[in-house]
Amino acid sequence: MLHKIVAAWVLLVALCGPVAAETTIVFATDATWPPMEFVNDQKQVVGYSIAFMTAAGKEAGFTPVFKNTAWDGIFAGLEAKKYDAIVSSVSITDERKKKMDFSEPYFTVRQALIVDKTSTAKSLADLKGQKVGGQIGTTGYFAIKAAAGVEAKSYDEVGLAMEDLHVGRITAVVCDDPVAANYALDKYKDKLKIAAIIESGEAENYGVAVNKGNAATLALINKGIAAVKAKGLDKDLKVQWIGQ
Repeated sequence: MLHKIVAAWVLLVALCGPVAAETTIVFATDATWPPMEFVNDQKQVVGYSIAFMTAAGKEAGFTPVFKNTAWDGIFAGLEAKKYDAIVSSVSITDERKKKMDFSEPYFTVRQALIVDKTSTAKSLADLKGQKVGGQIGTTGYFAIKAAAGVEAKSYDEVGLAMEDLHVGRITAVVCDDPVAANYALDKYKDKLKIAAIIESGEAENYGVAVNKGNAATLALINKGIAAVKAKGLDKDLKVQWIGQ
């Protein structure tokens, strides 16, 4: 009798097949970069990038887990394999590609110059001898450092730079344009304005970073990104989170 029960169980397993476990991908994100990645009033990590990767997970069959991680250690943490990937408004650059692999782009961004509403500055060239703030290690901060005669002031978080600009401790801030809009057109709209878009000559794109050679994770993420774009879900997310 026992052998019949075992045989029936084996047959049932063969017919049903194994239950596939969905892959979990742990993403580090510096949630201080609204509206892309930030912590809301309910202490949840939210934003465009978070919503995009959640949608990508549904499309490609992976479960995203988001780990709030300070920017100044985010790349070292990836190298140490504390998480699988970084989705944190990371611009794809040739320098970064030497150390990590990137997904297909999921957002195109430009650098914006934010100043006090009374300022007549139209470019970084107009701010020689002045202090201009940016979040350390970002492409906005690199743009400030590259500007002749401008004094670059680094911050751990872009919000701290905006606060200093708001109270007059610095003259301007450079950061990604959706973040600039969040502060200059919303939070500090009565005090600040976007003076200019800093054109670099090449499109600046956000991508998801993974360790060199992590092809399996990268393939899943790319599959999800492609599906989100193909269905036009990214357009809905832009309206929801960025208002465009």
